[in-house]
Amino acid sequence: MIDKLKEKLKDIIKDIKIHIEKRIYLTIDKNDLKKAASIIFKDMDARYQIVSGIDNFNNFELLYHFSFDKEDGIIVTLKTFLEKEKPEIESLTDLIPGIAWIEREIWELLGINFVGHPDLKHFLLREDWKENHYPLRKGVKTDGRE
Repeated sequence: MIDKLKEKLKDIIKDIKIHIEKRIYLTIDKNDLKKAASIIFKDMDARYQIVSGIDNFNNFELLYHFSFDKEDGIIVTLKTFLEKEKPEIESLTDLIPGIAWIEREIWELLGINFVGHPDLKHFLLREDWKENHYPLRKGVKTDGRE
């Protein structure tokens, strides 16, 4: 699988890590995310699983998880980083419609903007939650009421 990924994503991969058997992490630039996801999801027939968002204090990390069910369940994760000052990345909703809800959740809880998302609106937090108060950011108090 590593050789296939290197061949298909040769100009995109910045780093490859295998943490445990069947778990491959590919670090890519945020500007290459859509291209990499398209290759993995469409060309290589992987199944989209989920996106994870992490606040690392000095930046944000997004992890896009895909499963290769026909390859003995190998999971490939596209890992990218966003600047803390202006955390935004291109939405993948036009490529993977099922990703829409998790992009909304990450936007609402971490404040990462998914450019081109068709429906970024609140759906988890209370109606009286303060704007620009993201509960999963480091150092944020969780009481977001006015």
